[in-house]
Amino acid sequence: MPQIRPFRGLRYAPEAIGDVASVVAPPYDVLTTADRERLLARHPKNVVRLDAPAEEPGDAEDDRYRRVARSLAAWRSDGTLHKDPRPAIYVHEQTYRVPGTDVQRTQRGFFARLRLEPLETGSGVVPHERTLAVAREDRYRLLRATGVNTSPVVGLYDDPSGRAAAILASLAIGPATIDVVDDDSVHHRLWVVDADGPAADAVAELVAIAGAHPVTIADGHHRYETALRYRDERRMSRSCEEDPAFDYLLMLFLETSAEPLTVLPTHRLVAGLGADGVARLLDGLGELFVVTPAGRDDLLSAFGGHADGRGGGGRFGLWTREGGARLTARRVAFEPHLPEGGRAVRGLDVVLLGVALERLAGIDPAAVAAGGRVSFTKSAAEAIDAVDDGRDGVDAAFLLEPTPVASIAAVAADGDVMPQKSTYFYPKALTGLVINPLEW
Repeated sequence: MPQIRPFRGLRYAPEAIGDVASVVAPPYDVLTTADRERLLARHPKNVVRLDAPAEEPGDAEDDRYRRVARSLAAWRSDGTLHKDPRPAIYVHEQTYRVPGTDVQRTQRGFFARLRLEPLETGSGVVPHERTLAVAREDRYRLLRATGVNTSPVVGLYDDPSGRAAAILASLAIGPATIDVVDDDSVHHRLWVVDADGPAADAVAELVAIAGAHPVTIADGHHRYETALRYRDERRMSRSCEEDPAFDYLLMLFLETSAEPLTVLPTHRLVAGLGADGVARLLDGLGELFVVTPAGRDDLLSAFGGHADGRGGGGRFGLWTREGGARLTARRVAFEPHLPEGGRAVRGLDVVLLGVALERLAGIDPAAVAAGGRVSFTKSAAEAIDAVDDGRDGVDAAFLLEPTPVASIAAVAADGDVMPQKSTYFYPKALTGLVINPLEW
């Protein structure tokens, strides 16, 4: 079973930087270049300087990661970052509106260290999604240079009893250590709860509940695989060290049954088809789908709101410069072409779409993984606009419904994995709330 431990986190010292809201940031993988520049203008010590280092003219291969290491060392020396004096868990609360709806939700979880395990049958850590090689290499070089986890992996655990939710609610009282509202109007609060303090029994019980069954990785597969690689590398030179900190990584633990979790769809933008490729795509749709013409507003109404998370029905939107359509999968037509795996993964909308891309556009899973032909966006309006503008050679946009949380868990339980960018858990945990140093 998973091994979860409190830890002494690195946190920004308010007396050194002022308002903590000025130095936290969304995760690196959702930031644009403009976002990074805006955040650094907000504060020169914003965490993006550590988590999303930019290349500069004349840089050699690893120079940007070396700059991060120097910045991190300087910030620890000058008091910008301080290490908490005692091991703790970090209770995290997010209050937010589900994008595209009027639904308000609050979710609570906690940051702690998770002991790394191979992603294999029988492991206490279960993946659900494939990763991209470029992102893995970037995160590895950053970890190797710094020896810290700047962003958490998000892990899901199950507690139908509701006891974990009750403990978290009891710990999330009184003034929070960190209280910020991000640029998406999500309210984040963080409480530092000492593992050996007055709440020691509650902390121990919560950790035991979260580690009672395998944890499913919801977000951060790249960071987890990178941490495994880094651990194995460090073990070669530190093989005699007992229980080293590099055997662990930073994880935000969320419980799946007490509170509804929000998963947003990730729409697909297909580039490089050309006029002939688009014509072949449109001509072949009837082989796999029931096709109903649809306008822009109709597609945005169907795929732009995310309140119910009702994916899994084989419903898609398609937009090309020839117009739009609603697509409903002909399940029987897909059956001979589905990849091997359990019933859960073979029924996923993202898997059906993968089959359609290969058969109708000649884009197989290897081409998707390599990048260039298929890109991704969370916004249905942005996807349609990218087609209309011909941005980056985009010729077609496939709009999806969100993948249900129950389907994610079912795929992981079967030992299968989804295609890349199958899920987008919302809201993201802010980077910079707490950093995990790979030292005790």
